[in-house]
Amino acid sequence: MQYPPSELVLDAKGRVYHLGLLPEHVSSKIILVGDQDRVAMVSSFFDSIEHQSQHREFVCHTGSYKGKRISVCSTGIGTDNIDITLNELDALFNIDLLARKDKTSHTSLEIVRIGTCGILQPEIPVHSFILSSHAFGLDNIAHFYEIEFTEKEIELKNAIIEELKLPMTIHPYLISSTNHLTNRLSSDQTHLGITITSSGFYGPQGRQLRVPNSIKNLNERLTNFRSKSHRVVNFEMESSAIFALGRAMGHQCATICLGVANRPKMEFSKGYTDEMNKLIPYVLDRL
Repeated sequence: MQYPPSELVLDAKGRVYHLGLLPEHVSSKIILVGDQDRVAMVSSFFDSIEHQSQHREFVCHTGSYKGKRISVCSTGIGTDNIDITLNELDALFNIDLLARKDKTSHTSLEIVRIGTCGILQPEIPVHSFILSSHAFGLDNIAHFYEIEFTEKEIELKNAIIEELKLPMTIHPYLISSTNHLTNRLSSDQTHLGITITSSGFYGPQGRQLRVPNSIKNLNERLTNFRSKSHRVVNFEMESSAIFALGRAMGHQCATICLGVANRPKMEFSKGYTDEMNKLIPYVLDRL
């Protein structure tokens, strides 16, 4: 199959359209961050930097860390940007951009999202490292792709839906991270659990300003949810699409976030630069 110009969109220099990258610019070990400024925070720990670029909100630095070639790319906020980022990163490795055809051999990427999140368990302190075992997607990205979910994932998804009493118009999905990659990030410094990936920051995460929320007591229901050994630990806005597209494309994906708010206790960090500068090398050492 050959991908026509309208489907695999490249710029005048042959770079993938949104990221503005060529295959030689990116490593197969990739850290994703939402904030453009966090790219430089991550690459400041590199021993050397070989590539730096920016196109729109997509910033990419590639360099060496303790003998490992690693890229860090910003995505902006939300699963819609993840749809762009994952598809174009995959194309850089698994499509011959000149021939516009799939390569004969597949490259599996290691992708770790470093983000910030709101904590949903009162006993977990602000500035804790939150590691996602699963992502419960309140977005709709996965519904546009052929993705296989396990029976255990479907069972756990249905248990959360039953607890939340969601309207029939909302169709969530639940998908796990890549186990062995998540295990490498796990330690006594991390809190493991289900991540809720929201389609927004305010109403979809239970915040109410001037407009009343249609789903009452959303956060309390999530905090109280238990199913066997599973519980919900945090809110964020990207992981479900990363895990879903990663699985469909044959990549290994995980998310670890710095908790900057404790929602049950109504607390928000007064500044988290120092804590983020601890999380970054924690991930780099394990990638």
